[in-house]
Amino acid sequence: MKKLIISIAALATLSYAGDIMKIDVKTTCDVKKNGVEKVLAVAKEYNPQAVKKGLEFKRLGVKNSAAIKAIEATVKAKKKEVVVEVKKKGKVKKQKFALDFATERACKFAVRALQQDVEADSTYRAAIPGDGYKY
Repeated sequence: MKKLIISIAALATLSYAGDIMKIDVKTTCDVKKNGVEKVLAVAKEYNPQAVKKGLEFKRLGVKNSAAIKAIEATVKAKKKEVVVEVKKKGKVKKQKFALDFATERACKFAVRALQQDVEADSTYRAAIPGDGYKY
């Protein structure tokens, strides 16, 4: 029974890896083609998986999950500028981004974090000297 459970888990991991690698980040996260709501939905779908694996992206002091929450609030308020509060050195600062840019960035960060995890499984050994990799 344990072998069956392990096999199912391995199959799920392989199918997950194949699915995430099939996503074209450039077209999937394009706000002009897909709209803010669709792109935000993609970010909300994949970011929790990245957080669970400890792979969440952080840029300019803003974690991707905080950016997604700020984008949701901005969409509800029907504004064009996303304001994210960032704590730096004990002070709270506000980062401002255009709605389209912030949404696209959140989507790309969520998907690429998982894609880079899958890529790392097959490429990290190539950089170890002595494993046949030629410089």
